Amino acid sequence: KAVKEGMLEKRSDGLLQLWKKKRCILTEEGLLLIPPKHPPPPQQQQQPAPPAEPAAKIKELHFSNMKTVDCVERKGKYVYFTVVMAEGKEIDFRCAQEQGWNAAITLQMVQYKNRQAILAVRS
Repeated sequence: KAVKEGMLEKRSDGLLQLWKKKRCILTEEGLLLIPPKHPPPPQQQQQPAPPAEPAAKIKELHFSNMKTVDCVERKGKYVYFTVVMAEGKEIDFRCAQEQGWNAAITLQMVQYKNRQAILAVRS
C-alpha cells in the first residue's frame, strides 16, 4: 500500500555522480525506486506494458536494511538527504523542499522499526 508517491532525484554511483529522476513509492515496508520510463507496478493496466526494462531495475530500499535518514542541507529549492543502509552504503537524494520526502521516509522507517520491536517483545 502506497503511503506517498512522486518523483525524487537520486545521485548516481558513477564517476560523474549525476542526479537521475526516479519515480518513488513509499510503503510501510520501504521505498521503491522505479526508473521514470518503467511501467507502474501491475495494479490495473488496460493493455500489457511493452517490455521496457527488466524488473531488476526496480530497487527496493527495505526499512529492515535502513539505518538512518540524514537531512544534509536545504539549498535553493532543494532538500538534500542521505539514506544510510545497514551495511554502511549511503544513497543521496534530493527533492523540492515542499515535498517533504525526507520527513515521510523517516516517519515510515520509525513506524516500521517500532512495529518490529513490538513483535520482538511479544515473541
